[in-house]
Amino acid sequence: MYDFAIVGGGIVGLSTGMELTQRYPKAKILVLEKEDRWAVHQTGHNSGVIHSGIYYKQGSFKAKFAREGSRAMVEFCQKHGIEHDICGKVIVATKKEELPLLDNLFQRGLDNGLAIHKIGPEELKEIEPHVSGLAAIRVPMAGIVNYKQVSETYASIIASHGGDLRLSTRVEKIVETNHGVEIETNKGSFRASYIINCAGLHSDRVARSGGMNTDMKIVPFRGEYYEIKPEKRYLVKHLIYPVPNPAFPFLGVHYTRMIGGHVEAGPNAVLAFKREGYQKTDINLKDLSEVLAYPGFWKIAAKYWREGMEEYVRSFSKAAFVRSLQELIPEIQAGDLEPAPAGIRAQALKSDGTLVDDFHIISGKNSIHVCNAPSPAATASIQIGKAVVDRIPEPTLTKKYAIS
Repeated sequence: MYDFAIVGGGIVGLSTGMELTQRYPKAKILVLEKEDRWAVHQTGHNSGVIHSGIYYKQGSFKAKFAREGSRAMVEFCQKHGIEHDICGKVIVATKKEELPLLDNLFQRGLDNGLAIHKIGPEELKEIEPHVSGLAAIRVPMAGIVNYKQVSETYASIIASHGGDLRLSTRVEKIVETNHGVEIETNKGSFRASYIINCAGLHSDRVARSGGMNTDMKIVPFRGEYYEIKPEKRYLVKHLIYPVPNPAFPFLGVHYTRMIGGHVEAGPNAVLAFKREGYQKTDINLKDLSEVLAYPGFWKIAAKYWREGMEEYVRSFSKAAFVRSLQELIPEIQAGDLEPAPAGIRAQALKSDGTLVDDFHIISGKNSIHVCNAPSPAATASIQIGKAVVDRIPEPTLTKKYAIS
Protein backbone atom coordinates (compact mmCIF):
# COMPACT_ATOMS: atom_id res chain seq x y z
CA MET A 1 0.00 0.00 0.00
CA TYR A 2 1.48 3.30 -1.13
CA ASP A 3 0.57 6.77 0.04
CA PHE A 4 1.02 8.30 -3.42
CA ALA A 5 1.19 6.73 -6.88
CA ILE A 6 2.30 8.83 -9.84
CA VAL A 7 1.44 7.76 -13.38
CA GLY A 8 4.02 9.04 -15.85
CA GLY A 9 7.78 9.33 -15.68
CA GLY A 10 8.22 12.50 -17.67
CA ILE A 11 9.55 15.70 -16.17
CA VAL A 12 6.23 16.73 -14.59
CA GLY A 13 5.57 13.38 -12.94
CA LEU A 14 9.11 13.17 -11.61
CA SER A 15 9.10 16.76 -10.35
CA THR A 16 5.86 15.99 -8.50
CA GLY A 17 7.45 12.93 -6.94
CA MET A 18 10.48 14.96 -5.93
CA GLU A 19 8.28 17.59 -4.28
CA LEU A 20 6.42 14.88 -2.36
CA THR A 21 9.72 13.56 -0.98
CA GLN A 22 10.63 17.06 0.21
CA ARG A 23 7.29 17.84 1.77
CA TYR A 24 6.34 14.41 3.14
CA PRO A 25 9.59 12.48 3.68
CA LYS A 26 7.85 9.56 5.43
CA ALA A 27 5.42 8.95 2.56
CA LYS A 28 5.59 5.77 0.46
CA ILE A 29 5.79 6.96 -3.15
CA LEU A 30 5.35 4.91 -6.33
CA VAL A 31 6.16 6.15 -9.84
CA LEU A 32 4.89 4.12 -12.81
CA GLU A 33 6.33 4.64 -16.31
CA LYS A 34 5.39 2.49 -19.30
CA GLU A 35 8.70 3.01 -21.12
CA ASP A 36 12.03 1.44 -20.14
CA ARG A 37 13.62 4.80 -19.26
CA TRP A 38 12.61 8.21 -17.99
CA ALA A 39 11.46 11.23 -20.01
CA VAL A 40 11.07 9.42 -23.32
CA HIS A 41 8.32 11.43 -25.00
CA GLN A 42 7.55 15.16 -24.67
CA THR A 43 10.40 15.78 -22.25
CA GLY A 44 12.97 13.84 -24.24
CA HIS A 45 12.03 15.35 -27.60
CA ASN A 46 11.74 19.04 -26.75
CA SER A 47 14.16 21.79 -27.69
CA GLY A 48 15.67 22.19 -24.22
CA VAL A 49 14.80 25.88 -23.84
CA ILE A 50 14.51 27.48 -20.41
CA HIS A 51 11.59 29.78 -21.20
CA SER A 52 11.13 33.24 -19.68
CA GLY A 53 7.31 33.46 -19.75
CA ILE A 54 7.09 36.35 -22.21
CA TYR A 55 4.43 34.77 -24.44
CA TYR A 56 1.81 33.97 -21.85
CA LYS A 57 -1.23 35.92 -20.67
CA GLN A 58 -0.64 37.91 -17.50
CA GLY A 59 -1.99 36.05 -14.49
CA SER A 60 -1.99 32.64 -16.20
CA PHE A 61 -0.31 29.62 -14.69
CA LYS A 62 2.02 29.52 -17.69
CA ALA A 63 3.20 33.08 -17.14
CA LYS A 64 3.64 32.70 -13.38
CA PHE A 65 5.13 29.22 -13.41
CA ALA A 66 7.50 29.93 -16.31
CA ARG A 67 8.86 33.06 -14.65
CA GLU A 68 9.30 31.40 -11.25
CA GLY A 69 10.23 28.05 -12.78
CA SER A 70 13.06 29.41 -14.91
CA ARG A 71 14.76 30.76 -11.80
CA ALA A 72 14.13 27.52 -9.92
CA MET A 73 15.47 25.48 -12.84
CA VAL A 74 18.72 27.46 -12.96
CA GLU A 75 19.17 27.07 -9.19
CA PHE A 76 18.49 23.34 -9.46
CA CYS A 77 21.02 22.93 -12.25
CA GLN A 78 23.64 24.86 -10.31
CA LYS A 79 23.04 22.77 -7.19
CA HIS A 80 23.25 19.44 -9.00
CA GLY A 81 25.95 20.24 -11.54
CA ILE A 82 23.71 20.00 -14.61
CA GLU A 83 25.09 21.77 -17.67
CA HIS A 84 23.01 24.77 -18.72
CA ASP A 85 23.54 28.10 -20.43
CA ILE A 86 21.59 31.32 -19.91
CA CYS A 87 22.40 32.48 -23.41
CA GLY A 88 19.39 34.74 -23.97
CA LYS A 89 17.21 35.01 -27.05
CA VAL A 90 15.90 37.53 -29.53
CA ILE A 91 12.35 37.71 -30.91
CA VAL A 92 12.62 39.35 -34.31
CA ALA A 93 10.18 41.31 -36.45
CA THR A 94 11.14 40.91 -40.11
CA LYS A 95 8.15 42.74 -41.67
CA LYS A 96 6.52 46.11 -40.99
CA GLU A 97 3.19 44.48 -40.19
CA GLU A 98 4.90 42.54 -37.39
CA LEU A 99 6.07 45.67 -35.55
CA PRO A 100 2.75 46.29 -33.72
CA LEU A 101 2.70 42.62 -32.73
CA LEU A 102 6.24 42.95 -31.41
CA ASP A 103 5.16 45.98 -29.36
CA ASN A 104 2.23 44.03 -27.91
CA LEU A 105 4.53 41.14 -27.01
CA PHE A 106 7.02 43.52 -25.40
CA GLN A 107 4.27 45.01 -23.24
CA ARG A 108 3.13 41.52 -22.25
CA GLY A 109 6.66 40.70 -21.16
CA LEU A 110 6.82 43.85 -19.07
CA ASP A 111 3.41 43.05 -17.56
CA ASN A 112 4.80 39.64 -16.61
CA GLY A 113 7.65 41.28 -14.72
CA LEU A 114 10.46 40.42 -17.14
CA ALA A 115 13.62 42.52 -17.55
CA ILE A 116 13.51 42.57 -21.35
CA HIS A 117 14.69 45.19 -23.84
CA LYS A 118 13.48 46.50 -27.18
CA ILE A 119 16.32 46.80 -29.68
CA GLY A 120 16.78 48.07 -33.22
CA PRO A 121 18.50 46.47 -36.22
CA GLU A 122 21.96 47.74 -35.29
CA GLU A 123 21.97 46.20 -31.81
CA LEU A 124 20.36 43.05 -33.23
CA LYS A 125 23.31 42.72 -35.62
CA GLU A 126 25.71 42.99 -32.69
CA ILE A 127 23.97 40.09 -30.95
CA GLU A 128 23.16 37.99 -34.04
CA PRO A 129 25.25 39.19 -37.00
CA HIS A 130 23.48 36.99 -39.56
CA VAL A 131 19.89 37.81 -38.59
CA SER A 132 17.88 40.26 -40.67
CA GLY A 133 15.21 42.20 -38.79
CA LEU A 134 13.55 45.61 -38.38
CA ALA A 135 13.36 45.40 -34.57
CA ALA A 136 13.57 42.78 -31.85
CA ILE A 137 13.01 42.00 -28.19
CA ARG A 138 16.05 40.84 -26.28
CA VAL A 139 15.17 38.30 -23.58
CA PRO A 140 18.39 37.85 -21.58
CA MET A 141 17.00 35.35 -19.04
CA ALA A 142 16.17 32.63 -21.61
CA GLY A 143 18.51 29.67 -21.71
CA ILE A 144 19.08 26.04 -22.62
CA VAL A 145 19.45 22.77 -20.72
CA ASN A 146 19.14 19.02 -21.26
CA TYR A 147 15.78 18.19 -19.69
CA LYS A 148 16.37 14.44 -19.84
CA GLN A 149 19.32 14.95 -17.51
CA VAL A 150 17.14 17.12 -15.27
CA SER A 151 14.48 14.40 -15.20
CA GLU A 152 16.99 11.68 -14.36
CA THR A 153 18.19 13.83 -11.47
CA TYR A 154 14.62 14.22 -10.23
CA ALA A 155 14.27 10.41 -10.37
CA SER A 156 17.50 9.86 -8.45
CA ILE A 157 16.27 12.21 -5.71
CA ILE A 158 13.02 10.25 -5.40
CA ALA A 159 14.98 6.99 -5.21
CA SER A 160 17.34 8.40 -2.57
CA HIS A 161 14.30 9.09 -0.38
CA GLY A 162 13.02 5.53 -0.70
CA GLY A 163 10.61 6.03 -3.59
CA ASP A 164 9.64 2.97 -5.63
CA LEU A 165 10.42 3.69 -9.31
CA ARG A 166 8.91 1.22 -11.80
CA LEU A 167 9.88 1.37 -15.47
CA SER A 168 8.23 -0.74 -18.21
CA THR A 169 5.02 -0.66 -16.17
CA ARG A 170 1.95 0.38 -18.15
CA VAL A 171 -1.18 1.49 -16.31
CA GLU A 172 -4.22 -0.27 -17.77
CA LYS A 173 -7.02 0.56 -15.35
CA ILE A 174 -7.67 2.75 -12.31
CA VAL A 175 -10.47 2.15 -9.81
CA GLU A 176 -11.12 4.72 -7.09
CA THR A 177 -12.51 3.23 -3.86
CA ASN A 178 -13.57 4.66 -0.52
CA HIS A 179 -10.12 3.85 0.85
CA GLY A 180 -7.92 4.87 -2.05
CA VAL A 181 -7.10 3.68 -5.54
CA GLU A 182 -6.54 0.30 -7.19
CA ILE A 183 -4.13 0.46 -10.14
CA GLU A 184 -3.97 -2.39 -12.63
CA THR A 185 -0.84 -2.62 -14.79
CA ASN A 186 0.92 -5.06 -17.08
CA LYS A 187 3.16 -5.89 -14.09
CA GLY A 188 0.40 -6.56 -11.56
CA SER A 189 -1.83 -4.48 -9.30
CA PHE A 190 -0.88 -1.70 -6.89
CA ARG A 191 -2.84 0.09 -4.16
CA ALA A 192 -2.40 3.69 -3.12
CA SER A 193 -4.21 6.22 -0.97
CA TYR A 194 -3.89 8.81 -3.73
CA ILE A 195 -2.99 8.85 -7.41
CA ILE A 196 -1.46 11.66 -9.47
CA ASN A 197 -1.90 11.44 -13.24
CA CYS A 198 1.02 12.99 -15.14
CA ALA A 199 0.70 10.79 -18.22
CA GLY A 200 1.25 13.54 -20.79
CA LEU A 201 0.16 12.30 -24.18
CA HIS A 202 -2.19 9.83 -22.50
CA SER A 203 -3.36 11.98 -19.57
CA ASP A 204 -6.95 12.21 -20.84
CA ARG A 205 -7.20 8.44 -21.19
CA VAL A 206 -5.78 7.83 -17.72
CA ALA A 207 -8.25 10.37 -16.31
CA ARG A 208 -11.16 8.65 -18.06
CA SER A 209 -10.03 5.25 -16.81
CA GLY A 210 -10.33 6.69 -13.30
CA GLY A 211 -13.89 7.85 -13.97
CA MET A 212 -13.13 11.54 -14.61
CA ASN A 213 -15.10 13.60 -17.12
CA THR A 214 -12.57 16.06 -18.48
CA ASP A 215 -14.48 17.54 -21.47
CA MET A 216 -11.23 17.56 -23.40
CA LYS A 217 -9.11 15.32 -25.57
CA ILE A 218 -5.39 15.23 -26.18
CA VAL A 219 -4.67 15.99 -29.83
CA PRO A 220 -1.05 15.25 -30.79
CA PHE A 221 0.87 17.73 -32.94
CA ARG A 222 4.22 16.71 -34.39
CA GLY A 223 6.96 19.31 -34.50
CA GLU A 224 9.59 18.55 -37.15
CA TYR A 225 13.15 19.87 -37.01
CA TYR A 226 16.29 20.22 -39.06
CA GLU A 227 19.78 20.44 -37.62
CA ILE A 228 22.28 22.92 -39.01
CA LYS A 229 25.42 21.23 -40.26
CA PRO A 230 28.51 21.86 -38.08
CA GLU A 231 30.25 24.12 -40.59
CA LYS A 232 27.27 26.53 -40.58
CA ARG A 233 26.57 26.66 -36.84
CA TYR A 234 28.31 30.04 -36.69
CA LEU A 235 25.15 31.54 -38.21
CA VAL A 236 23.36 31.19 -34.84
CA LYS A 237 24.85 32.61 -31.64
CA HIS A 238 21.91 32.32 -29.22
CA LEU A 239 18.15 31.59 -29.54
CA ILE A 240 16.34 33.27 -32.45
CA TYR A 241 12.54 33.38 -32.66
CA PRO A 242 10.09 35.08 -35.03
CA VAL A 243 7.19 37.18 -33.82
CA PRO A 244 4.44 34.59 -33.22
CA ASN A 245 1.32 34.70 -35.34
CA PRO A 246 -1.52 35.62 -32.93
CA ALA A 247 -3.95 33.75 -35.19
CA PHE A 248 -2.14 30.45 -34.62
CA PRO A 249 -1.35 28.78 -31.26
CA PHE A 250 2.28 27.87 -32.04
CA LEU A 251 5.47 29.95 -32.03
CA GLY A 252 6.68 29.38 -35.59
CA VAL A 253 9.98 27.95 -36.81
CA HIS A 254 13.00 29.25 -34.93
CA TYR A 255 16.65 28.53 -34.20
CA THR A 256 17.82 26.91 -30.98
CA ARG A 257 21.43 26.46 -29.93
CA MET A 258 21.45 23.26 -27.88
CA ILE A 259 23.54 21.99 -25.01
CA GLY A 260 26.50 20.34 -26.73
CA GLY A 261 26.79 23.06 -29.36
CA HIS A 262 24.54 21.77 -32.13
CA VAL A 263 21.79 24.00 -33.54
CA GLU A 264 18.23 22.96 -34.36
CA ALA A 265 15.86 24.77 -36.72
CA GLY A 266 12.10 24.33 -36.35
CA PRO A 267 9.56 23.14 -35.48
CA ASN A 268 6.53 23.25 -37.68
CA ALA A 269 3.27 21.91 -36.18
CA VAL A 270 1.24 19.23 -37.96
CA LEU A 271 -1.40 16.81 -36.73
CA ALA A 272 0.23 13.50 -35.81
CA PHE A 273 -1.68 10.36 -36.78
CA LYS A 274 -0.41 8.61 -33.67
CA ARG A 275 0.02 9.97 -30.15
CA GLU A 276 3.63 8.90 -30.22
CA GLY A 277 4.01 9.40 -33.96
CA TYR A 278 7.47 10.86 -34.46
CA GLN A 279 7.66 9.80 -38.12
CA LYS A 280 5.38 10.96 -40.95
CA THR A 281 4.53 7.31 -41.61
CA ASP A 282 3.47 6.56 -38.02
CA ILE A 283 -0.27 5.81 -37.90
CA ASN A 284 -2.38 4.39 -35.08
CA LEU A 285 -5.99 3.81 -36.13
CA LYS A 286 -7.33 4.18 -32.59
CA ASP A 287 -5.51 7.48 -32.04
CA LEU A 288 -6.46 8.86 -35.44
CA SER A 289 -10.12 7.78 -35.29
CA GLU A 290 -10.49 9.40 -31.85
CA VAL A 291 -9.29 12.72 -33.27
CA LEU A 292 -11.41 12.52 -36.42
CA ALA A 293 -14.53 11.60 -34.44
CA TYR A 294 -14.05 14.49 -32.00
CA PRO A 295 -16.24 17.55 -32.76
CA GLY A 296 -13.66 19.91 -31.27
CA PHE A 297 -11.07 18.88 -33.86
CA TRP A 298 -13.26 19.83 -36.81
CA LYS A 299 -14.15 23.15 -35.21
CA ILE A 300 -10.52 24.13 -34.71
CA ALA A 301 -9.61 22.77 -38.17
CA ALA A 302 -12.21 25.08 -39.72
CA LYS A 303 -10.73 28.03 -37.84
CA TYR A 304 -7.05 27.39 -38.63
CA TRP A 305 -7.18 25.49 -41.92
CA ARG A 306 -5.05 28.03 -43.83
CA GLU A 307 -2.31 28.02 -41.20
CA GLY A 308 -2.58 24.25 -40.96
CA MET A 309 -2.06 23.85 -44.71
CA GLU A 310 1.05 26.05 -44.54
CA GLU A 311 2.42 23.80 -41.80
CA TYR A 312 1.81 20.69 -43.92
CA VAL A 313 3.53 22.31 -46.91
CA ARG A 314 6.59 22.89 -44.68
CA SER A 315 6.36 19.27 -43.55
CA PHE A 316 6.62 17.84 -47.06
CA SER A 317 8.67 20.58 -48.74
CA LYS A 318 12.14 21.29 -47.45
CA ALA A 319 12.26 24.32 -49.75
CA ALA A 320 9.20 25.81 -48.04
CA PHE A 321 10.73 25.09 -44.62
CA VAL A 322 13.94 26.81 -45.69
CA ARG A 323 12.05 29.86 -46.97
CA SER A 324 10.53 30.29 -43.50
CA LEU A 325 13.97 30.04 -41.91
CA GLN A 326 15.42 32.53 -44.41
CA GLU A 327 13.06 35.22 -43.12
CA LEU A 328 15.28 35.31 -40.04
CA ILE A 329 18.65 34.29 -41.52
CA PRO A 330 18.74 34.97 -45.29
CA GLU A 331 22.07 33.11 -45.66
CA ILE A 332 20.67 29.73 -44.65
CA GLN A 333 20.39 27.25 -47.54
CA ALA A 334 18.79 23.83 -47.94
CA GLY A 335 22.23 22.23 -48.13
CA ASP A 336 23.05 23.60 -44.67
CA LEU A 337 20.34 21.47 -43.05
CA GLU A 338 19.88 17.80 -42.27
CA PRO A 339 16.82 16.12 -40.71
CA ALA A 340 16.67 15.94 -36.92
CA PRO A 341 14.35 13.98 -34.60
CA ALA A 342 10.80 15.29 -34.27
CA GLY A 343 8.83 15.95 -31.10
CA ILE A 344 5.18 15.61 -30.14
CA ARG A 345 3.13 18.25 -28.32
CA ALA A 346 0.20 16.91 -26.28
CA GLN A 347 -2.36 19.67 -26.77
CA ALA A 348 -5.66 19.47 -24.91
CA LEU A 349 -8.67 20.49 -26.98
CA LYS A 350 -12.20 21.11 -25.70
CA SER A 351 -15.28 19.75 -27.46
CA ASP A 352 -16.29 23.28 -28.53
CA GLY A 353 -13.04 23.60 -30.51
CA THR A 354 -11.12 25.85 -28.11
CA LEU A 355 -7.58 25.00 -27.18
CA VAL A 356 -6.84 24.61 -23.48
CA ASP A 357 -4.36 27.46 -23.41
CA ASP A 358 -3.11 27.12 -19.84
CA PHE A 359 -1.85 24.32 -17.64
CA HIS A 360 -4.96 22.41 -16.55
CA ILE A 361 -5.14 20.36 -13.35
CA ILE A 362 -8.35 18.70 -12.14
CA SER A 363 -9.10 16.80 -8.94
CA GLY A 364 -11.05 13.63 -8.25
CA LYS A 365 -12.00 11.93 -5.01
CA ASN A 366 -8.57 10.40 -4.42
CA SER A 367 -6.77 11.75 -7.46
CA ILE A 368 -5.26 14.71 -9.29
CA HIS A 369 -4.96 14.79 -13.07
CA VAL A 370 -2.53 17.06 -14.94
CA CYS A 371 -4.49 17.15 -18.19
CA ASN A 372 -2.67 19.85 -20.12
CA ALA A 373 1.02 20.56 -19.66
CA PRO A 374 2.65 21.50 -22.99
CA SER A 375 5.50 24.00 -23.28
CA PRO A 376 6.69 25.64 -21.04
CA ALA A 377 6.00 22.70 -18.73
CA ALA A 378 9.63 21.54 -18.67
CA THR A 379 10.82 25.00 -17.62
CA ALA A 380 8.00 25.21 -15.08
CA SER A 381 8.25 21.60 -13.87
CA ILE A 382 9.42 22.42 -10.34
CA GLN A 383 6.59 24.93 -9.91
CA ILE A 384 4.02 22.55 -11.41
CA GLY A 385 5.14 19.84 -8.99
CA LYS A 386 4.66 22.24 -6.08
CA ALA A 387 1.21 23.29 -7.37
CA VAL A 388 0.09 19.67 -7.72
CA VAL A 389 1.20 18.78 -4.19
CA ASP A 390 -0.50 21.94 -2.88
CA ARG A 391 -3.80 20.57 -4.19
CA ILE A 392 -3.69 17.31 -2.25
CA PRO A 393 -6.52 17.59 0.31
CA GLU A 394 -5.65 17.65 3.99
CA PRO A 395 -7.57 14.46 4.91
CA THR A 396 -5.21 12.54 2.64
CA LEU A 397 -2.18 13.75 4.58
CA THR A 398 -2.36 11.33 7.48
CA LYS A 399 -0.32 11.79 10.64
CA LYS A 400 1.90 8.85 9.84
CA TYR A 401 3.79 10.79 7.18
CA ALA A 402 2.72 14.44 7.21
CA ILE A 403 5.21 16.98 8.51
CA SER A 404 4.16 18.39 11.86
